[in-house]
Amino acid sequence: MAVMQMQRISICALKQHRKAILEKLQAMGIIELTDALTEDTYFHRMDTVNDRILFEKTASMSDRSLDILEGYAPEKKGLLSALEGKTLVEAEVQEDVVRRKDELLEIVRRIQALDKENAECKAEILKLENTIQSLVPWLKLDVPMKAQETEYTSMIFGTLPGNMNLESIYAAVAAGLSEDSHLKIGAGEDTGGWNIDIISSGQDQTCIAVVTLKDLAEAVEDSLRSRGFSRASQEWTETPSEACKALEGKIRKYRERMEEIKKQLLALSEYREQIKLLADYYRMRADRYEVLGEIPQSESTFIVSGYIPEKYVPELRKALEDKYDCVIDIEEPQADEDIPVLLSNNSFSRSAEGILESFGLPGKGEIDPTMIMSCFYVFLFGLMLSDAAYGAIVSIACGAALLKFPRMADGMKKSLQLFFWCGLSTLFWGILFGGYFGDVVNVVSRTFFGHEVSIPALWFVPLNDPMRLLIYSMVFGLIHLFTGLGIKGYMYIRDKKYLDCICDVGLWYVFLIGLLIMLIPSEIFASIAQMEIIFPEPVNMLGKVMAAVGAVGIVLMSGRANKNFGLRIALGAYDLYNVTGWLSDILSYSRLLALGLATGVIAQVVNQMGSMFGTSIFGVIGFIVVFIIGHTLNLAINLLGAYVHTNRLQYVEFFGKFYEGTGRPFNPFKEHTKYADIKEETRL
Repeated sequence: MAVMQMQRISICALKQHRKAILEKLQAMGIIELTDALTEDTYFHRMDTVNDRILFEKTASMSDRSLDILEGYAPEKKGLLSALEGKTLVEAEVQEDVVRRKDELLEIVRRIQALDKENAECKAEILKLENTIQSLVPWLKLDVPMKAQETEYTSMIFGTLPGNMNLESIYAAVAAGLSEDSHLKIGAGEDTGGWNIDIISSGQDQTCIAVVTLKDLAEAVEDSLRSRGFSRASQEWTETPSEACKALEGKIRKYRERMEEIKKQLLALSEYREQIKLLADYYRMRADRYEVLGEIPQSESTFIVSGYIPEKYVPELRKALEDKYDCVIDIEEPQADEDIPVLLSNNSFSRSAEGILESFGLPGKGEIDPTMIMSCFYVFLFGLMLSDAAYGAIVSIACGAALLKFPRMADGMKKSLQLFFWCGLSTLFWGILFGGYFGDVVNVVSRTFFGHEVSIPALWFVPLNDPMRLLIYSMVFGLIHLFTGLGIKGYMYIRDKKYLDCICDVGLWYVFLIGLLIMLIPSEIFASIAQMEIIFPEPVNMLGKVMAAVGAVGIVLMSGRANKNFGLRIALGAYDLYNVTGWLSDILSYSRLLALGLATGVIAQVVNQMGSMFGTSIFGVIGFIVVFIIGHTLNLAINLLGAYVHTNRLQYVEFFGKFYEGTGRPFNPFKEHTKYADIKEETRL
């Protein structure tokens, strides 16, 4: 239960060692960099924006090439591949990739060029297929669609809207011609200078070919246009059928090229791992150049400044001073500095750091509550789920995942570790309450064997005595809240604020304990607990005195910072009114009862539903199906409910007594990689 002690560090070194030192600092990942000093006559900052952008672009290009390879040659991944985390590679492997970076970059460009060519082939095929589709209605045409003319005639190809017959087309054309054209109307009759053939017709359009004298061509076309005629969009020097065959040949060539591209990309997929390391290399290099543009430099030296955990100072000195000409200055941070926060806890409490970080890290003057919070968290979580079988499943599943995937992401690892401990707590409470998939032992023995067998609870069965569990839930809640108030008192004593500890913590303890002594012998408590507790009269009197003294003390001392006596009393009275908040907080712990009962009730309902199918073979199968589906859903729903409500008890009730969480996380200069971790001697 601690926050790592931070030290302010400044490193001044020769400029010739700048690259090596920055690489070392990035690999160690133990310093959060800050501005050392402002620019002046001697120190300035480099403009590294263009270089950094170039490296980021190269990293993105490498990422893109990996995405391309994934499309053609997907990596084989298991169902739980998300838990695997990043690969750990030796530094020598990374160095080999760096030596071959030009070769690998050429491969990256080749991959992208092939993918671009493949996309172009797809586009051309689509274009050709659309062209073929447009030629389908003209396949019966046995002459080229390219405008053909003789000395005296012209040919017109086009479409009319809708499904029209030849006679209606002739009639439409004739109606559009002048009366002195002496052309007849009837289809198949001598028109005196023009002829129309229907090539194809459909619901949407009718394709026609018109042969006409040149001097009538314009009039005939105008007459057709009045009926919605439009010329064919494409003209071909071959017949439509010949054009289709030529286009299909081109499509075959494009498809053959796409197959060749696929084979080439499959062959290039053997460089996938190297490209991953290449992308990470340029990503890390971009980070270094961002830092390089922020640190002050003179003609021969540079300065790095920031924060480092005190425990890593000797290690850093050994890594730099033994190898480079540099000066390392370590000093205590000033009180007004915004010092970053890095937690340090044992393996059990570390699992709950993610829960704390979601709320906020400890600010100035606050302690790290992770140790105490983790104990209460696991305790209360198990009480909410409270089924031994469910707890065993959760612990076994999480434990197996942790063993199988040791390289998983840190956040995921902490979550699984926390649920592992929560599963053990659930197993513990389930044994105490006698819950094993609800009452499945009772139901199975009674239904299929005709003789009921049960596993007795080591303590009591909540479903049979819910008010008893409610009382214990309130007791656990009171302990939880009193612990939070006690931590507040500890921080006052640590900071030597003894009066604040007495007035803001001690008086509340006296007042609340007095109220409890008065409440326990009352009829209200007896009706809830279904038991009567009688204290000796001196104890009852002690409770009244403590409540009165605490109340008066709170009224007089809560507003002590104000010199106006009337306002002081008013503020004290308002603070005393917060006892209703304490009541609300204690009642919030009734959710321990609600969640625990919900788990057991739903489990019993699932078991009863399964037993309704009878004792035949089909009944056994039905029971198994209902059992698996029902208990899986029950576990999932109540696991989520326990997680959410346990978080609420920590955030609202517990933290509300002493914790604000205004600290900012420690953000070290380190290797931010996407695909692999480079094996180094120091990792946070």
